[in-house]
Amino acid sequence: MSKSDIADRTQAFALAVIRLYANLPRSTTAQVIGKQVLRSGTSVGAHYREARRSRSPAEYVSKIETALQELDETDYWLQLLVGAGILKPERIASLRKEADELLAILVTCARKAKQSIQRPSR
Repeated sequence: MSKSDIADRTQAFALAVIRLYANLPRSTTAQVIGKQVLRSGTSVGAHYREARRSRSPAEYVSKIETALQELDETDYWLQLLVGAGILKPERIASLRKEADELLAILVTCARKAKQSIQRPSR
């Protein structure tokens, strides 16, 4: 998968999170949790883009790992929306699936970058 494909997917993920937030009930609980989803879900792509502009492999890994943390946090808030009875699981199933897929992709990116750091240059 190319870097631009990952950038496109993280942007599409952010847009899906924005649409989800815009359609949440106006209850205090839904809005508080929704704002957390909005913050973490939209930051994944920003961190990925920062990683692409990193000045060193170590900085790249750090930014990718931050994106991974944000993805995991987003999934947590999505689970809370379901657990609190605000959303039905099927309403966010595709969003959670994409979060899982992005997580796998970014773990692979971080792993490859770490391996390249550990290999001595010739």
